[in-house]
Amino acid sequence: MKLQIGAALLALALSSCTGVPAPAPSSGTMATSKPAAPDATFNFGTPAMPLGLDPALSNDSETYRVTRQVMEGLLGVDPSTGQPVPQLATEWTAGDDGLSYDFKLREKVTFHDGTAFNAAAVCSNFNRWYTFTPAIRNQAPGIMFKSVFKSFSDNASLSIFKSCTATGANAVRIKLNRPFTGFLQALTLPAFAISSPTALAKQKANVLDRTLDGQAVSAYASHPVGTGPFVFSAWAKDRITLKSYSGYWGDRGQIATLNFVPFDHPQGRLDALLSGKIDGYDLVTAGTFDSLVKHGMQIVQRDPFSVMYLGINQAVVPLQKLEVRQAIEYAIDKESLIRKFFMDNTAQASQFVPPKLSGFNNNAPALGYDPAKAKQLLAKAGYKGEPLKFYYPLNVTRSYLPTPEKIYAEISRQLTAVGFNIKPVPVDWEDGYLPKVQSPGDHALHLLGWNGVYSDPDNFVGTLFGERRGEFGYNDSQVFSKIDRARGMPEGPERNAQYDTINAQIAATVPAVPIAFPISALALSDRVEKYPASPVLNEVFTNVRLKS
Repeated sequence: MKLQIGAALLALALSSCTGVPAPAPSSGTMATSKPAAPDATFNFGTPAMPLGLDPALSNDSETYRVTRQVMEGLLGVDPSTGQPVPQLATEWTAGDDGLSYDFKLREKVTFHDGTAFNAAAVCSNFNRWYTFTPAIRNQAPGIMFKSVFKSFSDNASLSIFKSCTATGANAVRIKLNRPFTGFLQALTLPAFAISSPTALAKQKANVLDRTLDGQAVSAYASHPVGTGPFVFSAWAKDRITLKSYSGYWGDRGQIATLNFVPFDHPQGRLDALLSGKIDGYDLVTAGTFDSLVKHGMQIVQRDPFSVMYLGINQAVVPLQKLEVRQAIEYAIDKESLIRKFFMDNTAQASQFVPPKLSGFNNNAPALGYDPAKAKQLLAKAGYKGEPLKFYYPLNVTRSYLPTPEKIYAEISRQLTAVGFNIKPVPVDWEDGYLPKVQSPGDHALHLLGWNGVYSDPDNFVGTLFGERRGEFGYNDSQVFSKIDRARGMPEGPERNAQYDTINAQIAATVPAVPIAFPISALALSDRVEKYPASPVLNEVFTNVRLKS
């Protein structure tokens, strides 16, 4: 058995005027000599199908896994530092006021449908995101543009984004309404990958008139078109197939045909790897680790960059009382949960910002495990056994949630033991679990988590608690204001102190219970010489190296 540890993700100190970093884009580098054309087929096991393939309208990690191969953004991510690197933009500079950024675009690049990549295409995408209508936003509640830029064109004064303007055929200027320290980091998000404007129009990307696994989607969401190293080929019931793009501007790697094959259960992924049906899979669980070791399979671990939590919906009357929410936290034995269901080296969480990021508060208040205290608080709050619907997903594994059914059963047992009346609501992941728990509804409690996608604390606290969301029914205007202020502060001790305060205030009011910073891992056959493991899951398959 070969155990590898993924490269550490370092916090990035962004400068006010950024030059071009030395590393080339994460999805490939310009070749100095013409390499051999890709000829390999690679089958990769995933825990679920994507919830559509329009990354602008979905924040699902399986969506991003596929679209990262097909589409590219202005900036990529350096795999060892987490810093932004050139991708479709080759150079950039920031204005002294922090309100404008100029990008020089890569030339002689075409989308998979033959459309030219240029400044007009970039601004067409930004303007699409900025002008998403209320109807689209209601149908797709996980839009990352909202999480990052706060608002849209119909409420322009609240939006951080102001405009995108072509300053030349291959140059754009993006203006902001107020400084945003994590702006360049945010542009590495797969949600801001650039789609072909022709394909967006042809496939009516803004008309969400179809349903896929409970999620409203457009025709474009089943056939994305980008500039990436792989072209979307087919979406069948048992796999998604991509083909190497012959016109790709960078390194095409070794893989000609890439298949993503879903397996609902960890044992199914393990069996497929051992039988040779797949060459690797994501999300090794504690229960299958020993079998992988026994059979000599490679295991590649990622540095932790996700948080698993128990969501609490304050729109449900009993949960509006702080004492009841505190009782929930006191009732949960995090250590026992981690020991039973998570990979070794998974750490307990008392906040939502992972330890590697600036803004992590070493002194964030944690109530700890105290069932007796939980019972006292329930009595004090006057809780009379009102039923609480507890939603949890079926037939899925996430990087932050390895075995949902087992984790639910243990948390439910712990809550029941202190006096809560728990009503289980199992929902198949592909039956719309994500929109059900992220929208307003009757979910009192739910299991979920967040895998960070860029190295800034705002990606965690801003995404989860930067505004009122249907998931939590949380409405602390003071926290919202502090998060908004922190976004624009320059990197340094003052900004870190602000996030310390934010983390402490969130912890004190218990809008959710952070449980773990999980370790995630991949399993690979001996055919694989190198796999580009990334804490932010920025894993592009041109960087997979196969043994000859």
